[in-house]
Amino acid sequence: MTTLTINGKRHDIALPEDTPLLWTLRDELGMTGTKFGCGMALCGACTVHLDGEAVRSCVTPISAAAGKKITTIEAVGEDKVGLALQQAWQDHGVPQCGYCQAGQIMSATALLHKTPKPSDQQIREAMSGNICRCGTYTRIHAAIKQAAGVPPKGASK
Repeated sequence: MTTLTINGKRHDIALPEDTPLLWTLRDELGMTGTKFGCGMALCGACTVHLDGEAVRSCVTPISAAAGKKITTIEAVGEDKVGLALQQAWQDHGVPQCGYCQAGQIMSATALLHKTPKPSDQQIREAMSGNICRCGTYTRIHAAIKQAAGVPPKGASK
């Protein structure tokens, strides 16, 4: 039995310890906001937070998540940074197909918690592991800057 704390709630999980966190969230707990993309930690669709760090849940065994605070997209809006990002995502019309958006927002939230006013380079580096098949990278970047309260280049101060 593995005990996981997900979005502030304790869950006792009766699965093998090497079960990926992604499948525990989706199949065992019905939390389908976290998406399966590649299964190899290359696309970022499955990103969640472990103690505030963005991790790929498709390759994270539940044994590595035990004893840590797990946050998924379902709870990211309970945090002021996550809520600001969700609003900025809407303001900039970021989602198209929407598949990658949960992972994108989770990565961006982790970034803004670590670096509240990131530079363009810091944003690019933090988001580099998240793939958007629709190519909305410019809008994602602008939304992160908005949520961080960083004016766009060329804006008067």
